[in-house]
Amino acid sequence: MTSSAIVKDQAVGLVSAVNAGRPIPELASEFGIGDGLLRKWVKNSQLGSGGHRAEGEEAVADKLRVLRREVSLLREENNILKQAAVILGTKAQKKGAR
Repeated sequence: MTSSAIVKDQAVGLVSAVNAGRPIPELASEFGIGDGLLRKWVKNSQLGSGGHRAEGEEAVADKLRVLRREVSLLREENNILKQAAVILGTKAQKKGAR
């Protein structure tokens, strides 16, 4: 376990402590990290995975979200173009045709 993972576990543990839970801004200041980052760590730890992810897993998930958004946007744009072609009286190209 790396030192950053240890700091993360300690900070999340202090926030999540049942009776002695301390405010996030106070702990973030003590650990020298941003409030948002500590909130993210706490949220991830509460999602059931314990906040422990394989190295690089978060980057892969972020990339997947970006690609899914892009696919959705491209599909929407394609549908708009098809509708415009119908309105203008031109035929939409079939798949694979150039």
